[in-house]
Amino acid sequence: MNHNDRVLDPAKMPAHIAIIMDGNGRWAQKQGHERTFGHQNGVEAVRSVIEGAGEMGVRYLTLYAFSTENWNRPKEEVEMLMGLLVKSIHNELDKLMKNQVRLMMTGRMEDLPESCRAALQEAIDRTAANKGLTVVLALSYSGRAEIVDMARNIARQAAAGTLAPEQITPETVQQHLYHGDIPDPDILIRTGGDFRISNFLLWECAYTEFFFVPTMWPDFRKTDLREIVLDFQCRERRYGKTGEQVREQ
Repeated sequence: MNHNDRVLDPAKMPAHIAIIMDGNGRWAQKQGHERTFGHQNGVEAVRSVIEGAGEMGVRYLTLYAFSTENWNRPKEEVEMLMGLLVKSIHNELDKLMKNQVRLMMTGRMEDLPESCRAALQEAIDRTAANKGLTVVLALSYSGRAEIVDMARNIARQAAAGTLAPEQITPETVQQHLYHGDIPDPDILIRTGGDFRISNFLLWECAYTEFFFVPTMWPDFRKTDLREIVLDFQCRERRYGKTGEQVREQ
């Protein structure tokens, strides 16, 4: 069978795909442009992947847009990224509504400039009732910060006497994450050729299938996403069991 003729199995569709969108700056520099040119071109990749995930019936798509560590980048680049975020949200909002896409955010919203917070909140509110794909933007996000915030919340309950230490379970931790009601990612994709998860969804990725691809983010499209989902559907997810046990279920 030709690779392009492979058919997706609706019964094995991932519920949640998370993507580390890497390679914008290097993509631009290879073409003799400033790094910001890559970020601007990365918007088309976001558009294509949201469209593709929605068409395949994926329920959640989390995009790592800006980490807490990214605040250390050159001031001009950070300001451009924040401006691009606001502009993109305004430009895409009508299309998100038309396609029934719900927008959410994970991370420390209080770190964002006021203009970003306002644009995000408007889009989150307007799309809240949409029933299609949920797109989660990870902004000023870090997995360790999320775990620290979770630990603080649980510690406050323990200090107040409403939660005994021996009552703390993995489910307790899950409930106190930024979005504990969202299923863990089935797939984590990192574009740009690096082999690390860069402080992304550390708790949630315990049993996630990883895909590291050399494609720079501005060149990534929904056809690339489809190929990864096809490969994912061929993997055996054992969750600590043997292959025989999984196949007998």
